[in-house]
Amino acid sequence: SSGINAEYGDEGQYTLYFYRCPQQPSTFVPPDYNLEAIITAKNGLSYLSVGEQPLIVVYIMIGLVYFAMSWIWIKVMVYYSSNLFKIHYLMAALVIAKFLASTLHSIDYYFISSQGKTDEAWAILWYIIHLVRGLLLFISLALIGMGFAFVKHVLSYNEKLILATVVPLQVVANVAYIIIDSSEETALYYGWWKKLLIFVDLLCCGAIIFPIMWSIRHLQQATERSDNKTALILSQLKLFRRFYILVVVYIYITRIALEFLKVVLPFEYVWCSEFLREVSTIIFFSITGFKFRPYVSNPYYKILDDEDDEDEYEMSAVVGDGETLRSRHLEGPAGDRDEEV
Repeated sequence: SSGINAEYGDEGQYTLYFYRCPQQPSTFVPPDYNLEAIITAKNGLSYLSVGEQPLIVVYIMIGLVYFAMSWIWIKVMVYYSSNLFKIHYLMAALVIAKFLASTLHSIDYYFISSQGKTDEAWAILWYIIHLVRGLLLFISLALIGMGFAFVKHVLSYNEKLILATVVPLQVVANVAYIIIDSSEETALYYGWWKKLLIFVDLLCCGAIIFPIMWSIRHLQQATERSDNKTALILSQLKLFRRFYILVVVYIYITRIALEFLKVVLPFEYVWCSEFLREVSTIIFFSITGFKFRPYVSNPYYKILDDEDDEDEYEMSAVVGDGETLRSRHLEGPAGDRDEEV
């Protein structure tokens, strides 16, 4: 056996490679022996690298923040219980899933730090919650962008196709993440799964942008046709445009900028990229929750709320490509209907 001790001043990221170089490469013959090696890397009392040791505390703090966010969101839902939609329950489930994921991730890192390996029971729970969290995130963003349950209760064919595409892709992305997280870089097909994860994740991010763009285009067309609800439509249009910018910035930061930052950071500050990723997610969740919180005057789902107007209104549910699918007549107060009869 042999060992390497890094003294003060020799800190760094070390990589160990095994090579077998034949004397005549053109006549290479596969080796007829097996090489088994047990490698133990330890930094003081922890089996984690220097750049990963702070992640235990980071994920505990992030988990506490998500717990506070879930408690606040539930309080808001209870206070505005008369204005709730199904998407609000889905958003609450997403924040709770983020809290559980952060807590389980910190526990997983604790076992790696103290024992040098993950505890299988906690690791399985972490992977399950990670899968649920990913599904809830993309489904919630897609449904908000589609306006489902707020401004319409029927999804178009294109919107259903987006959901039918995002859900299985997220399952594939999470399977790829689990394989990457539980294997070494030198494992067979490690690079292939990593490329697949990046491609599928970016594909899902691109897919959820389309419903937002369709909603913006529909609202722009509605401003040209509508006369009595122009101000309301313009407020909805402004809200969707801000949400579109918010989603694009979030995707750019978490999928591109932070991955580049992880490469250029010194080895002892690798944890900073994960910390900034979680902080970006918290800010994104906070702004999205504030913009689409369940209150009466929210322009996102305030379709028709004019008590002084006794005329009938016509509301169209529009498919993703801007084509009108159906029309629904919303009548005035019940007393007016009795008079008409």
